[in-house]
Amino acid sequence: MKKEIKTTNAPAAPRLLSQAIEKDGLVFTSGQIHLTTDGKLVEGSMEEKTHQVMQNLKAILAAAELGFEDVLKVTVYIVNMTEYSKFNAVYVTYFEAPFPAREVVCVKELPLSASVEISVIAKK
Repeated sequence: MKKEIKTTNAPAAPRLLSQAIEKDGLVFTSGQIHLTTDGKLVEGSMEEKTHQVMQNLKAILAAAELGFEDVLKVTVYIVNMTEYSKFNAVYVTYFEAPFPAREVVCVKELPLSASVEISVIAKK
């Protein structure tokens, strides 16, 4: 049976999504963009945007009683690959070796004109 993971410490999921779903000890988060809990898109540098996304993911993982050390797989969508090094400089501060598997995909556009979106898969 799958269980919905919810927290008010991250932006609410749109009507047809969940912040995360847990099944058989695996937690799958929905993609998180740089929204605050009150639904405002963080503007500013790629570093600030990445920190916001990671804080959203941290809150959702905490609601599932997990942390970044439990993350197995990360998917990243980024609009501008020239910002990759700025994104990566922040991203690596949230993980320790051995790092989770990851892919970074450059896309033309993200919801709400966001610059970066990240989802994770973690295991209890």
